[in-house]
Amino acid sequence: MTTTEPETPTAQAVTPLQVAVVTLGCARNEVDSEELAGRLEAGGFVLVDDPEDADTVVVNTCGFVEAAKKDSVDTLLEASDLKASAGNGGRAQAVVAVGCLAERYGKDLADSLPEADAVLGFDDYPDIAAKLRAIVGGETHHPHTPSDRRRLLPISPVDRDASTISVPGHDVRADTADIGAGAPATGPRAVRRRLDAGPMAPLKLASGCDRRCSFCAIPSFRGSFVSRRPSDVLQEAQWLATQGVKELFLVSENSTSYGKDLGDLRLLETLLPELSGIDGVERVRVSYLQPAETRPGLIEAIASTPGVVPYFDLSFQHASASVLRRMRRFGDPESFLGLLDQVRALAPQAGVRANVIVGFPGETEDDLQTLCDFLVAARMDVTGVFGYSDEDGTEAAGFADDLKLDDDEIRARTEHVTALVEELNAQRAEERIGEEVVVLVEGIDEEDGTVEGRAAHQGPEVDGTTLLTDADDARVGDLLTATVVATDGVDLIARVDGATR
Repeated sequence: MTTTEPETPTAQAVTPLQVAVVTLGCARNEVDSEELAGRLEAGGFVLVDDPEDADTVVVNTCGFVEAAKKDSVDTLLEASDLKASAGNGGRAQAVVAVGCLAERYGKDLADSLPEADAVLGFDDYPDIAAKLRAIVGGETHHPHTPSDRRRLLPISPVDRDASTISVPGHDVRADTADIGAGAPATGPRAVRRRLDAGPMAPLKLASGCDRRCSFCAIPSFRGSFVSRRPSDVLQEAQWLATQGVKELFLVSENSTSYGKDLGDLRLLETLLPELSGIDGVERVRVSYLQPAETRPGLIEAIASTPGVVPYFDLSFQHASASVLRRMRRFGDPESFLGLLDQVRALAPQAGVRANVIVGFPGETEDDLQTLCDFLVAARMDVTGVFGYSDEDGTEAAGFADDLKLDDDEIRARTEHVTALVEELNAQRAEERIGEEVVVLVEGIDEEDGTVEGRAAHQGPEVDGTTLLTDADDARVGDLLTATVVATDGVDLIARVDGATR
């Protein structure tokens, strides 16, 4: 009789840790999250969509304004509740804060939010997988003390070498050994893993900002302006096209400055036709243009380059010259309206959006009326309205108290301007009735078959949508020609009357 000895395992199988990345804030943060996801996958983590299925939850926070900060903290608290329920069948073992709020406040955020297991800054991104694994294993991470990231690079833009620091959304590697699934097969590749399978994807042109707007803290924690090399932008765009992306949404803190640190301020004008010429890319959209830096050549490139949509995201912020000076910005109603005239002379149907701040310190009733008169004359498609609030570390936060309006007055003025722009934007949408639009299909309701997408003048998430009728054979990712037949606020209703492009 032969007996068999039990096998002695030579190695114990290790179940990969599952991680969910939750993104808050702007499209730039979405790119950063996909870079983090690529690093985590390359480091052996398994990405999952639902935080309830994850061993650890990474929350990419927003630190822009007070409401965004609150949303970030609330999301971290919700994730920590999952960790608390792990003993009742949940999985979460650690909750980690990353992103702008984490970078901006560092140790202070960690001290005030003990529910988070760690607060990681931008300098932690290159080793995110190892750090996250250690945190899940019970190690304590000591968060950074925040500092002004503008001091990390030379003042002169052309002397900057971004490879010496961690700049989220900029990492490119030439090797293939440690890149996660879905990366390009050859050549340099971005460390990025798509978290959204939709036909639109944000693509970073640059990070940081050299402007010194008195109300804005972003440059202090995002750092000086750094352009990505055109070859890196093109390579990532080509990869995105292989992932089914039809629309590239070019993002940065200031797209009009692209190339200034590379020795060519007109680099964007030459890059746009190369991006729109990529096989599979149907349209390219540029975001966040500074009005004072928007040159005629760039206007012409956006308005006239085939495949680039005539869409102008202009950061006016106000119209009163005196308020703009206190904001450390430039402009007035005449120059702004002249800029819009240049746009519409080249592209009469161009989409135009802007943001404005109401109740800035020193804003008089005459200043407010100047803003309102400008908004009426500008005929923009969408205007975001923000009530002013002090931001830590900004010049405006230190303005004399007698310049500052009380909260009730700011709220009243904000409500007044919001009501005005809602009416104006709805009127602008109605002007498009009868217009032919090309709509990128982004969603089809499985229950009722409703087909929804965006026309060329509608940017992602913030500019309204277009509901398509007579689009029975539509698929997500199609570009359909349609005629606008009705509106609902800024949203359009259009009847399909052309073939899929």
